[in-house]
Amino acid sequence: MLAAHFDGLGVRLDDDGGTLRVWAPDATSAELVVFDEDDPDWAAVTVPMTADAAGVWEASTPALRVDARYAVRVAGPRGARHAFDADTHLLDPYARGVERVGPTAWRGVVVDESFDWGGVGKPGIPDDRTVVYEAHVRGLTKRHPLVPPALHGTYAGLAHPAIIDHLKTLGVTSIELLPVHAFASEPRLAGLSLANYWGYNTLAFFSPHAPYATAASRRGGASAVLREFKGMVRALHEAGIEVLLDVVYNHTSEGGRTEPATSLRGLADRGYYRQTDDGTYIDVTGCGNTVDTSTDAAARLILDSLRYWARECQVDGFRFDLASALGRDAAHSFTADHPLLRAIADDPELQDVKLIAEPWDVGMGGWQTGGFAPGWHEWNDRYRDRVRTFWLSDIEHARRTGGAAGGIGGLATSLAGSSNTFSDERGPLASVNFVTAHDGFTLHDLVAYDTKHNEANGEHGRDGTDTNRSFNHGAEGPTNDPRILADRRRAMRNLLGTLLLSAGTPMITAGDEFGRTQHGNNNAYCHDSDLTWLDWEHADWQQDLAAHVRHLLRLRRENPALRPRRFARLGARVPSASAMEWFDAAGQPMPWHSWDDPGHRTLQYLASSTPEFEAPNTVLLLVHGREEPVDVVLPALPGAPGLVELWSSADETPRERDTPVPPDEVLAMGPTSMRLFRVQDPTH
Repeated sequence: MLAAHFDGLGVRLDDDGGTLRVWAPDATSAELVVFDEDDPDWAAVTVPMTADAAGVWEASTPALRVDARYAVRVAGPRGARHAFDADTHLLDPYARGVERVGPTAWRGVVVDESFDWGGVGKPGIPDDRTVVYEAHVRGLTKRHPLVPPALHGTYAGLAHPAIIDHLKTLGVTSIELLPVHAFASEPRLAGLSLANYWGYNTLAFFSPHAPYATAASRRGGASAVLREFKGMVRALHEAGIEVLLDVVYNHTSEGGRTEPATSLRGLADRGYYRQTDDGTYIDVTGCGNTVDTSTDAAARLILDSLRYWARECQVDGFRFDLASALGRDAAHSFTADHPLLRAIADDPELQDVKLIAEPWDVGMGGWQTGGFAPGWHEWNDRYRDRVRTFWLSDIEHARRTGGAAGGIGGLATSLAGSSNTFSDERGPLASVNFVTAHDGFTLHDLVAYDTKHNEANGEHGRDGTDTNRSFNHGAEGPTNDPRILADRRRAMRNLLGTLLLSAGTPMITAGDEFGRTQHGNNNAYCHDSDLTWLDWEHADWQQDLAAHVRHLLRLRRENPALRPRRFARLGARVPSASAMEWFDAAGQPMPWHSWDDPGHRTLQYLASSTPEFEAPNTVLLLVHGREEPVDVVLPALPGAPGLVELWSSADETPRERDTPVPPDEVLAMGPTSMRLFRVQDPTH
């Protein structure tokens, strides 16, 4: 993978023009084509390429200069695992710029990579301070009233002070952008007058998606598009906000074996894609093909792409879509010690970036939550499911049957950092906690719909998951019933409160802070419209919900007991861990038999930090998971003068109480609610 013959692939400029290097080990001939500057279909210069012993083809020409459009044509043997066609213009896999010239035809563009970063560096947010905000470049900015129309839906729009002010005021530290690598929509969607809005269909691993640039930058060409992307990163960094990219290396837009070859397939089909001996694609992504990371060239392509974005574009981290597919060996089995996964975590050029795995794919043995090695964070779907179940599915079950289906043990495990999923070596911050993501119901729709409503997707409702663990609280979709609306608002506050007060790395989905809706569509990947663009005009209740998020994130910053970096161990002092104690509604240590008892759904969770870099801190979180009120006796806390209430999910607007309450106090807990207290330090 790290062999020297893979160095310098793509275009490299010099005083005499440029040199292109591509890997095509089975090819019999190859040529570089440079197109006329005015006509992208006219081959102005054609240069034969020569191969070395490693199968890397190379050609140099003065015509390769900034803004030049180019492609390669490759000939080779026919056979089950080849797709050579000497008449097809192929996209250089390392192209820094891309221009579309036909329905399935693209040209690489040589770019000017120079950029003045103005001395602005990466924010370097510590893991325990990280709060991820998952957003779509276009969807986040398209309708913002303070962003100029010319910047709507663009990288420059994301860099606008109005957007940055929202992120800063909210309290998130790291924006995770849905795919911005150049991508293409599937032909099937075009036939339905839809488009791949999310972007999980990568065309080029080194080029920013040009349609997300302003019209002015697009007119300026690929170099201007790249400069606009870098300008966005610089502006966010100046504000202290990290930029994480959702990257799709597990498959490409070339689709299934019979679809047109546009790049990798035409260069080295059997070297880049997983196949059986007869050429049948092994698809563990559900997208028609799977990149074969067991080959050195495919693994190096991914590693080089990561290095480029981290070094040249100053990106702070990556979330790897279907990351299990990247960790499959030559026998197509997942291993956490896969050479590519190990190389990514160990690479000197990637030591300052965050690595987040979506730890599953759709193949055999693909679900690997908790199975990645140290150095990796993971999306924690177990956390998502447990939190949804406790606050939604169990409440629905209790209304229908008179009793909840489960106890509070699963939620407690999630609050404490999911130690049943992640090893002591990795700690609680390895868990990226989320309740919603781009894929699935929004926060509002989780509490407003029992079933998905995906008719507009053109698949007759077959797409999107059927297992949502949602609860509409008495009416499907919109309603004017004040009781149902109040229950829904409280449920959203409980879900957000759980997320932002849990040990681990929290991720918020853009718009959930305002309770945005997609009207029950839980798979809106193909809608570039008002359905998916954030609405920035908010009702009072939406502004109240955003105020709760701001309040909770401030409390998370101020209370290190809520964000431990390590798991505590019984009988040991572990620096930067939070020692935990658990009490029932009577203020007594939680009996073991009560954890999974559906009749016991009230818990008091005491977390005390073990100081290493910050002052000592202790908080008490009360959780009540029934719709009937309950009286709770606060636990006896020897030496503590009192507890100050910091937050309650029962409040429509967030507020703190100034008057402390003593230990052993009896408190009334309303239906399905949470309350957070700071335990006063007896020395102050």
